[in-house]
Amino acid sequence: MNLSFPTSATGFHEGTWVMSGCSIMKDGHTTLDEYGQDLDQLAEGDRVGVMRTSNGVLHMYVNGVDQGAASTNIPSKVWAVVDMYGKCAQVTIVDDTNREVAAISNELVSESMALASNELTNDKLVFHDRHGTLIKLSSNRRVAERRRPLDEFNNGVVMTNRPLRDNELFEIRLERLVDKWSGSIEVGITTHNPNILDFPATMTNMRSGTIMMSGSGILTNGKGTRRQYGDFNLDELQEGDKIGLIRKANGTLHYYINDIDQGVAATKVPQTVWGVVDLYGMAVKVTVLEGLSQSSQDDNLVNRMTSLFRHPRTFDNEIAHGENVISLSSIDRLQFHTRCGIHATVINNQRTAHRPNAFDDFNNAVVVTQRILRPGEMFEVVIDKMVDKWAGSIEIGVTTHSPVELEFPSTMTNVRSGTWMMTGNGVMRNGTTILEEYGQNLDRLKAGDHVGVLRKDDGVLHFFVNGIDQGPAASNVPANIYGVIDLYGQAAQATIVDPTTDFGNFGLSDIDFGSDELRFHPRHGQNAIISADGKTASRPSARGEFNDAIVMSNRPLADHELFEVCIDKMVERWSGSIEAGVTLVSPEDIDFPSTMTDIAFDTWLLSGSSVMQDGSTIRNGYRLDLDSLRVGSRVGMMRCSDETLHYYLDGVDQGVACSDVPPGLYAVIDLYGQCAQVTITSGQQNSISHSNNVILTEPEPTLVSPSCSEMTHRFSRCAGKNIEIRNGGTTACRVRSYDQALVFSCDPIKAEEIFEVRVDSISNKWAGSLQVGLTTLAISDSTSFAILPSQATDLKAKATWVVTGSEVQKNGGVVKENYGPSLDRLSLGSRIGVKRSADGNMHLLVNGEDVGVAANNIPKNVFAIIDLYGRIDGVSITSNISADLIGSSVVTSVAMPLETASQVQLLSDEELRFTSEFHDNCGKNISCKNDNQTAERISSYNQGLVFSAKPLPQNHLFQVKIDRINSKWTSSLVIGVVGFSPEKWTPPSSALNIKKPSWLFHANSVYDCGTKVKGNCGINLDALTVGQMVGVKIDQYSMLHLVVDGEDRGAVFRDLPSICYAIVDLYGQCEQVTLMSLDRDVAADFPIPSTEDREKADKEDGQKEKLNLRQSNPNPTILPNCEILNVCSRFKAMLGLPEAFFTSEVSSCYCENCSKIRGDNLYSRKGEPPKDYALPFGWCKFNLRMPLKTDGQGVHDKWHIGFHGTKPGFIRRLLDSGDLLTSSKSLVGGVTSRPLSGHFDEKNKPEELLDIHPIVLSPTLRYAGCQAFAPAIEFRDQKTRKLYHMRVAIQVYIKPGSYKIGPQSTGTNDQFDPKFSNNEVEWSTKERGATTLCALLIKAE
Repeated sequence: MNLSFPTSATGFHEGTWVMSGCSIMKDGHTTLDEYGQDLDQLAEGDRVGVMRTSNGVLHMYVNGVDQGAASTNIPSKVWAVVDMYGKCAQVTIVDDTNREVAAISNELVSESMALASNELTNDKLVFHDRHGTLIKLSSNRRVAERRRPLDEFNNGVVMTNRPLRDNELFEIRLERLVDKWSGSIEVGITTHNPNILDFPATMTNMRSGTIMMSGSGILTNGKGTRRQYGDFNLDELQEGDKIGLIRKANGTLHYYINDIDQGVAATKVPQTVWGVVDLYGMAVKVTVLEGLSQSSQDDNLVNRMTSLFRHPRTFDNEIAHGENVISLSSIDRLQFHTRCGIHATVINNQRTAHRPNAFDDFNNAVVVTQRILRPGEMFEVVIDKMVDKWAGSIEIGVTTHSPVELEFPSTMTNVRSGTWMMTGNGVMRNGTTILEEYGQNLDRLKAGDHVGVLRKDDGVLHFFVNGIDQGPAASNVPANIYGVIDLYGQAAQATIVDPTTDFGNFGLSDIDFGSDELRFHPRHGQNAIISADGKTASRPSARGEFNDAIVMSNRPLADHELFEVCIDKMVERWSGSIEAGVTLVSPEDIDFPSTMTDIAFDTWLLSGSSVMQDGSTIRNGYRLDLDSLRVGSRVGMMRCSDETLHYYLDGVDQGVACSDVPPGLYAVIDLYGQCAQVTITSGQQNSISHSNNVILTEPEPTLVSPSCSEMTHRFSRCAGKNIEIRNGGTTACRVRSYDQALVFSCDPIKAEEIFEVRVDSISNKWAGSLQVGLTTLAISDSTSFAILPSQATDLKAKATWVVTGSEVQKNGGVVKENYGPSLDRLSLGSRIGVKRSADGNMHLLVNGEDVGVAANNIPKNVFAIIDLYGRIDGVSITSNISADLIGSSVVTSVAMPLETASQVQLLSDEELRFTSEFHDNCGKNISCKNDNQTAERISSYNQGLVFSAKPLPQNHLFQVKIDRINSKWTSSLVIGVVGFSPEKWTPPSSALNIKKPSWLFHANSVYDCGTKVKGNCGINLDALTVGQMVGVKIDQYSMLHLVVDGEDRGAVFRDLPSICYAIVDLYGQCEQVTLMSLDRDVAADFPIPSTEDREKADKEDGQKEKLNLRQSNPNPTILPNCEILNVCSRFKAMLGLPEAFFTSEVSSCYCENCSKIRGDNLYSRKGEPPKDYALPFGWCKFNLRMPLKTDGQGVHDKWHIGFHGTKPGFIRRLLDSGDLLTSSKSLVGGVTSRPLSGHFDEKNKPEELLDIHPIVLSPTLRYAGCQAFAPAIEFRDQKTRKLYHMRVAIQVYIKPGSYKIGPQSTGTNDQFDPKFSNNEVEWSTKERGATTLCALLIKAE
C-alpha cells in the first residue's frame, strides 16, 4: 500500500472518515460537530472501536457503547486507522474472537433488545448502566445520584435496565433534595433504548417517543399536553416521598404519588417503553423501590444456593411454594489449589489458606482456587487471623491464569495479564490502577470480616465486603477465571465461605428459617461488624470513628416483642451515645446513612432524651436519656398493639415514647459516639411479664366532679419573653410591648382535637391582632424562650402555618388570601380555635363556627401556636381534651396483646382492694393501723413515707384524707407515684430525696426524680387542712393527675411507666392520713376502646430536617454535636473572654447543615428604612449583652445590621469598649479599620486625614470576613487534634444615616456577594456611638 502518512489522521484526504474529540471529519473537513463521547477525555483502559455495517453506515464505539451513525455511504473496502496523537502513547487491539457482534440497523435495535430483555431475564428493575453525564449509580444500580448538585442542575437522566412490563409498577423514592435550584424531579417513559440513546441534558428536550410528568403537568415529546394533572406537584415533593408509574395492559399510563393513583396521564402508550427519571434542579438522589426483594428465577444452582444461605427467608418461600430443590451436597465445593506462593500453605481440606510465618514474611502468599469459577458463583473468604506488624492486608480478585501454569509472584498485583485485584480501596487490572476510590478499604478489615468477588453474566466484576456489594469494579471480564487471594501484610489466614457449611447434615426440609431468634442482620453500616452468631454488634475502630455503625434486627418485631441490648463497651472520647429505634425499611432496602437521625422516612427513634420521627424531633425530655447509659445498662424497645412505642431501661418500662406507630418494624441500633459494642439479650415474645396481663379497672369514684371526664388543655411554660402564664397554665397575658408574645399548647394536638382560647383583654393603643395556627416545632416546658422569634409569622425553623388577619401563611409566605373573617375584628369574649382534622387539614374556628380548610398536608405531632400580637394581650383556654380522645377505663398491660373482649379477666375480690391499704415497708417514724388503712407519723417531722401495697391500675384514684395537723412544723404532705417497687427498699428521710423514678407534688410545685420542674401550679398542698382529701391517678394515656377534694387539677406528668406505686410523705405539719376506699358498687364494665378510628402512621409532609434536640442543648436550630460549633466554642474559650460579656442565650451556628435544618434564607432586612444584609453563613454566632439604653434608642428595631472583621487579639478591647473604636490610638493597638495592606491609593483616599479614622463595615461577611479585614490564624483543637484556620468578626447594629456607602477598597474586581454590588459593599462611619456590638462571630476553616 503506497500511502504518504500525514502528521495526523485529520490530514488524510480522498476517502477518510475520522473521529477526533467529539467531531466526525471526512477528508479533513468536519461533518458532525457534536457526536458521541469526547475522545480527548478517555483514560487508560478505555476502549475505542469502529464498525462499517452491511448497508454502508459507519458507527463508532466507546467502551463497547455504540455512539450512533457517524457517516453513510461508506465504501465496502476500507481500512481502520488509529492516530496516537497527543497524550495517547500506546494502544492494543482488543481480541473479538469470543464476542458475538450483531450488526443490525438502528430501526431494529430497540425492538430486538427489548425482546431479549423480556425473554432472557427476570431481573428486578434497576437503573441502566448508561445514563446522563453527571449520574453516579450505587447499591447495585438501585440508587442514582447527581454529582455536583450545587454546581449543576441537569444532565441527570437515568433509565430502567429493561422495558417495563404491562401492569408493572416502576417506583422510586426521593432521597435527597437541595434548595438551590427551581424545578425538581421529572418522571416518565420513553420508547428510546438506553443502549443507543444520546442522553439529553434534560428529558423534556426529547422530541419523540417520550411522556414525562414535570411539576403538576404532563409533557409529551417536550410539549405540554396536560397543564394540571393529579393532586400533587413534583416540584413540591419532599425527601422520602415516592413516585411511581404503571403502563397498564390497555395502553394507559398512570402515575402514583405516595401510593395514591393520580388517574390516567396518557392513552395509547406504546408497548415497549423504558422508565425514565430526570434528576433535575432540586432532585439529587433517588432509589428504585419496585422489586427490591425479588430474586432472579433464572439464576444457576450455585448462585441460588448462595442466595438462600444469605437470605434464608427466600428459601423458606421456595419450600412453601413446593419448588424442587437439589441437595447442596451434590455441588462441587470450591477449594484452594495446593500449589500456591512459597510462604503460603493450604490446610483444612483445601478450604483454608495460611501464612505460617506471618511475623517474619509479609508477601509471597498468593493462593488460587482449584477450579474455574462458575457463572454467577461467589468466591468469598472470611479472615481468620491477622497480625499487627505489617502495613497492607488481604487482596482478592480473579485471574485467567490456572494455578498449575502460574509462576507465583511475590504479590498478585505484579501480574501483568489476565488479572483483576481489589487492593486497599482501589481496583487494579494487570498491575495498573483502574479505580482509585472504589469501596470499603480492605486494609481496615478485622478478623471475622468477609470479602468476596463475583463475575456476573454480563462480564461485570463486583467485589463484596461483609456481604455488601461495593458496585461494578470492571467490565468485559472473561468467563474462564479463577478466584485468587493474596495473604499480604496483616492478613495471615483466610477460609473459603461455603454456603453448604452452616447447613451441616440436615436436610433442607428440616430447616425452619422463619423461627430464627432475634439477631442482627448481616447488612449494616460500614464501621460495624457482627459477631457471636449474630448476637453482638461492635464498632472496632471506636476511638477513630464515631458513626457509620447502624445495625438492624434480622426480622420485623412482633407486637409486644421486646428487642433489648446490653451495652458491652463504651469509649470516653466522643459526645453522644447509642441511639435506638424502629423502622419500616428492611435492611435489604436501606442505604445506610452515617447516623440514624439521617433516616428521613418511616423511622422512629430515641436520641438522647429526644424522640424523633423521620429525622425530625417530635418530643423533648423523654424519661429515658440514652446519653446517660453506662456499660451493663440494658435498653429495649417494644411496639404494642395499641400502636404505641415503649422503651425499657434494665427491664423497666419508661412509658409511651410516641403513638400511631405501624406494625412490621425492624429494630435499629446506632453504635454512635461513646457506644462501641452491644449484645442482644432478648428475643422471646412477651419477654416482659406482669402479674396481671389485662386489668379491668373501676370507674371514676363518685366524689370526682363531672368535669373530670375531660382534661383541660394547658399552655406550655415555654413562651415569648413578654408573656406570663397564669392559672395553672390556662391563661396567657402579654405584660409589655406589642410582640414577643408567642404561646403554645403544652402537648401535640391530636386528630380532630380543637384547641380554643377566649379573648380576655384588649389594648387599643396597638395595631394588629391575634394570630393562630399550628407548628411542627417541638416545644416542652424546659425549652428556652430564646429560640422563639418576635412573631409567629417569623417562625421559619420548622413548618408553621398561621392565620393572620384574613391570610394563611406558611413559614412567612402567603399560601391563601381572603380565607375568612379577619382576626383583626376580634373583640372581648371572642373565641378562636384551631384543629388538625383526620385527613391532615388545618381548620380555624371562630366562636365555634368552622371557617373551613386553611391549609392541607399538615403532619402529625403539631402544636397549637397563638401570637398575642397587637391589640390582643390576654387569652384563656376554653377547650378540653374530650372524653372520646381520653378513652375508656379498660386498659391493657404493655406485656401482652389484647386479643378479644372475651379474654378480659375481671379482678378478684382481693385484687379489687390492692390500692386500699398501705405497704408494710414504710418510713421508720410511721405506724400503720386499721388494717394498714391509716398511717401515723409518731415522732419528728420526717421519715414518714408510705406507699400503696400494690401498683396503681390505670384510671384508679388513690386518695387519702388528712386526719391530723401539727402546726408547730412547717411545710406539709407530699404525694405522688414512684416507678419501682418499695419492697426491700430503704425509704429516705423525705420523698424529695428520692433520686430513682418518682413524680411528686409538694406545696405548689412538682418534682421529677427529686428535681423541681414546675412551680406556681395553682393549688398549694401546704395549705390543706384536716378533713380535706388529696389523691393521684394515672389515666390510660399514662398521664399523672392530681385530685384535690374531688376536683381533678389536670394532667401534670405524662408517659409514666406501666408499673407505678402511690407514695405519701407525712412530712412537717401532716401527721396522720387515712385511705379513702372506693365504693365497689359503682364499679362497672366498660367496652374495650376501638382502634378502628386510629390514624395509621404517615410521613410528615414538607419538613424532613435532621434535628436532634436534647436537654443539654435546648436550641432546635442547631444540629447535635455540630463539629463546627464545638470547634468555635473551644476557640472562644481559648480567647479567655469573660462570660459576663455574653448573654445566656444559646449560640447559633450557620454552617451548611445547621442552616439547612432551619431553612435559613440567604439574606434578611432590618431597620428603618429597611436595609438588606447577608446572614453569616459559615460562621458561628455568640450573642453579646447589649446596654440597657439600646431599648430606649430603638436599636433592635430601627438600626441596621453590619459586620466588622478584625483580629482575635483585639476582641477583648472591643468588648471592653462596647463600641468600635474610632480614635487613631486604636490603630496603634492594631484594630484594623481598613484592610491590612493597600489601604489607600491615589484614587481611594480619605477625604480628611484627621485623628479620627473611619470604621469599615459591610452588609456581608463575604467582604468584611475576607483575609484583608479578618486575617486567619492557625488553631489546633486540643480535643480532635485537627488544625483549623480561624477568623473573627463582630456583628453590630449601626445607626441609619451615620455611615457612608462606598465601593470596595480591597480585593479583586470579582463580585464579593451576588446581592450587593462592589460599589456598595463597604460602609464607613466616623460617628462615635453610631455602632452597638451585638454578637461575636467565629469561623473555622
